[in-house]
Amino acid sequence: MRIPVKEIALPVLAITAALGIFGILVWFAGVSPVEVWATLFKGAFGDWFSWQNTLQRAAPLMLTALCVALPARAGLVIIGGEGALVLGGLACAAMPYVMPLPDNIVGTIMVCAAGALAGALWIMLAGWLRQFRGINETISSLLLAYIAIGIFKHLVEGLLRDPASLNKPSTLSLSEGIRIGGIAGSDVHWGLVLGVIACLGLGLWLRATASGFSIRVVGGNPRTAQLVGLPANRLILAACGLGGACAGLAGAVEVAAVHTNANASLIASYGYAGILVSFIARHSPVAVVPVAILFGGFGAAGSLLQRRLGLPDASVLVLQGIAFVLILASEALRHTDIKASLAKWAAPRPPAAVPGTMHKGLPS
Repeated sequence: MRIPVKEIALPVLAITAALGIFGILVWFAGVSPVEVWATLFKGAFGDWFSWQNTLQRAAPLMLTALCVALPARAGLVIIGGEGALVLGGLACAAMPYVMPLPDNIVGTIMVCAAGALAGALWIMLAGWLRQFRGINETISSLLLAYIAIGIFKHLVEGLLRDPASLNKPSTLSLSEGIRIGGIAGSDVHWGLVLGVIACLGLGLWLRATASGFSIRVVGGNPRTAQLVGLPANRLILAACGLGGACAGLAGAVEVAAVHTNANASLIASYGYAGILVSFIARHSPVAVVPVAILFGGFGAAGSLLQRRLGLPDASVLVLQGIAFVLILASEALRHTDIKASLAKWAAPRPPAAVPGTMHKGLPS
């Protein structure tokens, strides 16, 4: 399939412009923009340690971006992936409380499945409210995310709290056999592989299967979907469920691979950053992979900006926000014929008529 140049050029130009504006802002703060850009690159991709940090952050971004991309293909704008992620992590950590788990890969699969199920049900709720109660899914999914975070804090600090966690409330840690380890002894855990497989697999499913095509029809032209008799409600709920399962899996992987238990560190705004990743990738699951790696690198470089240049660690959030605004602004150019617009702008204009003059040969 041939991809139009504009589909790639606009996001690249938006990110480049975001870096330029960010450079101007730090210049006003007394820091060299060139030094900031070089530090960003070094902190993200400069050496193997940086790459490990980048890829570790990219794994949850891939999965939370799918929570936005899949419902978007069905015509919904879901921005509540953060709620699905924290509930997925909570479900993962709560499984040992509910039943004894085998201390091996079977136990790992069970806790990951619990996280994916929790995320799927939570995002499907937003889809159900849209389809059967007419509630805007963007607002409902965002509000549900706040509710999910409230439930998470209530249980982690109350019913599920490990008595030994004094200063930082958390659940009991998962046993060693259930945890997700690193790839070949590195700090990059197997959650990255799960994220890549999910992106490629769901991208193939959307393109090569009848159900995936049906979801794209429902999202692209609801009237056509209704005329041909597609079950729009079921397809929309399926897209929400799959997207929510990916975000819930991200939370489970963060617990099983990074934190080993559920605590406040799980609320790291990966769900909100996934919105940006999905929009830059144009809601394409395959394109989510490189974009997530890029923004994982931006997140990894934040601490280096703070140590080397004295900028706040959260300054990368400013960069991400600028990029998001420019990506949304670039949508206005997506359906514009740029060549025709430039030709029209460059075309010579006829001289304006002078008021009070008459054409020769015409009676006064």
